[in-house]
Formats: sequence, structure tokens, C-alpha cells
Amino acid sequence: MTQQNQSSDSPRGLAFALGAYVLWGFLPLYMKALSHVPTFEVLAHRVMWSVPVAGLLLIWLGRTRDLMTAIRTPRMLAMGCVTAALISMNWGIYVWAIQTGHALDAALGYYINPLFSILLGAVVLREPMNLPQKIAVGLAGVAVVVLTVDAGRLPVLALGMTFTWAAYAYAKKQLPIGPNQGFLLEVLLLLPLALGYAVYAGVTGTAKFMGPDLTDTLLLASAGVVTAVPLILYANGAKLLRLSTIGILQYVSPTLIFLVAVFVFHEPFSTAKMVAFALIWSALAIYTYGMVRHARRPA
Repeated sequence: MTQQNQSSDSPRGLAFALGAYVLWGFLPLYMKALSHVPTFEVLAHRVMWSVPVAGLLLIWLGRTRDLMTAIRTPRMLAMGCVTAALISMNWGIYVWAIQTGHALDAALGYYINPLFSILLGAVVLREPMNLPQKIAVGLAGVAVVVLTVDAGRLPVLALGMTFTWAAYAYAKKQLPIGPNQGFLLEVLLLLPLALGYAVYAGVTGTAKFMGPDLTDTLLLASAGVVTAVPLILYANGAKLLRLSTIGILQYVSPTLIFLVAVFVFHEPFSTAKMVAFALIWSALAIYTYGMVRHARRPA
């Protein structure tokens, strides 16, 4: 099975991963509908409602024993705390970006992520970079400079999403537990904070959940499915696909976010952003070409 996962793509894995990226691509539509709800309340409900969804899946798969082992192992529990903290930060930046009209920054962050991962590997793990990777990372750097000069500051939202997701992906690989168990462990660790905020919002009268607008309540109650389903699809699809295939598919999500931001949300697309996105797209094309060419070389 391991050999198959490394040398070929499974149709089931392709369906899982593509489904995850498409759902992530249209997630801004859901988040925009909650733009009047405080970001922390959205995050709290993402965590709270993810617990039963992920828990039922784990019971159905019969893998609850692995989760209990992780909870009883201090090292695994500590690593779970790290990944939980990172994914919550990434969610927070993403939700706030969509709610405040910065979906283009979210798309940019996801576009930059694979290139930043290459740079992270080179700097932290001393992994060698080939010529296409060097050119791609360089173009991405120029894009960030263009946006910085135009706005007078760093593109904090885009870079924040990039850093937190890349760090989460790296830490997640160090967690010796299955993807479904790992996700449930993360939301369980975040659950006390989420419940605490939900109680605080209810006591202070700022909560939108169970308020006068039934739509808000239904949308927030759907947060678990909206959050857990694509993550679980991705985690299981990634195990059945080659790294090069995942590398190409990951552009589906930011491309859909970009299209939604421009054509649905009508966010301003300045000349500087046009130049920056053109540089990023060129960088990704070069990076993908180099990745595919390397993957086709005989072992």
C-alpha cells in the first residue's frame, strides 16, 4: 500500500483531495454570510461543532483507541497543543480577512504557501533548491515587495496565513497519529476555550447564536460540517496521492477564492495587486513545471 501511494495516484484519493480544495475555494461565501458575527464567535462555533462531526467519524471508523493513546501520552498531547494553536491562528486570520473584505489577501496567502514551504525547507532543514524553485521563490519575493511598496507596509494578512499554515503542516507531520484522530485531538484541546468564549458572549449579550436571527444560528451550527469535512477529505486524500499531484491540486482553492473575491465580492483589484498576482502565477507555473519534470524522472 505504501508503495502504491508513493508511485501512483488513487482515483479515490483524487476525489477526496479535489473535493476538499473545491469546498475550501467556496468557503468565503459561507464566511461572508457571517461577516456581521464577531470573528471569535465564528471560531468558537467552528471548534465546538467540529467535535461531534469528527468524533462520530472516528467512532464509525473504530479508531477511538488511537485518540485515547494520544491523550495519555504527554509528548503527543504537547504536539497536539502546538498544531491546535497554529490551526486556530490560521482560521482566525482567514475568517477576519474574509469578513473585512480581504479575500484577495487570503488567496495570495494560499498561493505563496508552497513557495514559502520550499524556502522553509531550505533554511531550516537545509534542503537543496533546484533552479526552478529558486526562480519561483525569487518571483514570489518580488511580488511581496511590490505589494509592500504599494501599500506602505507588508501584506500582513497574506503572510500571516502563509506562515501559520506552513508551520501547521510541518508540525502536523511530526504528530504520530492518523489525520482523523489528529483533527479530533486538536478541536478537543481547543474546546474549553471555545466553550468559554461562547458562555462569555451569551452572558454579555453579544452572541449571535440563538439570537433573534434564525439564519445566524443555523449558519453557526453548520460550522462543524463546513470546517471538518474538507479537512478530513484532504487528510485522507493526501495519503492516496503523489506529492506532485497534491502540489498541483492545492492551487484549486486559492484560484476559486480569487475568482469569488473579484467577481462576487467585487474587491478592488489594483494595478499593484495585478502585478503581484501575475508574478505569483508565473512563479507557481515555473515551480509546477520543475516539480512535474522531477517526478517523471526514472528512479
